[in-house]
Amino acid sequence: MVYAVSFCPLSRYEEFKSLGFDDSKKLTHEKRLDLANIIQQSQDYVGWAVKVISPQDISTNMFNRVNPVNLNQLAHDATMELISLVIDNKINLTEIYVDPVGPSISYQEKLCKYFPGISITVEPKADALYPIVSAASICAKVTRDQILSEWIWIEKGLNISKAFGSGYPSDPNTVTWLDENETPFFGFPSIIRFSWKTITQRMDKTNGCEW
Repeated sequence: MVYAVSFCPLSRYEEFKSLGFDDSKKLTHEKRLDLANIIQQSQDYVGWAVKVISPQDISTNMFNRVNPVNLNQLAHDATMELISLVIDNKINLTEIYVDPVGPSISYQEKLCKYFPGISITVEPKADALYPIVSAASICAKVTRDQILSEWIWIEKGLNISKAFGSGYPSDPNTVTWLDENETPFFGFPSIIRFSWKTITQRMDKTNGCEW
C-alpha cells in the first residue's frame, strides 16, 4: 500500500486548484501521469512525499499474535508519519485535509491530539473534494503503479505475468491473475498480501494442509 502527502502555500492554493486535480480513481492512467508531471514541475511551491508499506510488512503486522495491527492503524500511522515529516522539514502547516480510513470523527480527534494547533479536516472522499488531497492521491497511485510495473521477483527463477489488474477482488483481471498463478502449498509469490481476506479465504479452500 502507498500513502502520500502533498502541500502548498495557502497564498497559492487558488493557483494550485486551477491545475485540474481530481480523485485519482476517476482519472485515466495517462491523465494521472500528466498531473504527476505537473507536480514535479511545480516544486517551487508544491511538495509531496510517499510512504510505501510492503505486502510482507502488512501481513506480518496483521498476523502478529502478540500485538496485531490492523489496516486502519497502519494507515493512521503512515499518515501521521508523513505529516510529521512535513513538519520536521520546517513547513508551517496551518491546515490539514485527510481522506479517512475508518470512522472520520475519531480519526480527526486522534490527529488533533497528535498535531495540536493545526486545523484538521477528516472527510470521506476528501480526494475528490480538496485538490491538495487529490494531488496526494495521484502521487500515491502513480508510485504504486510504478512499483508494480517494475516489480522484481525475489523468488528465484520466477517469471510470470505482471498483469495484476487493479488489485481489487471485483476486477476480472485480478481474479484471472490469481487463478493462473496460485501454486499448491505456498499459494502465491511475496507480492501478495496474505492477510488479505480474499487470499486467506481462497487458500483455505484450495491449499488445505495437514501437519
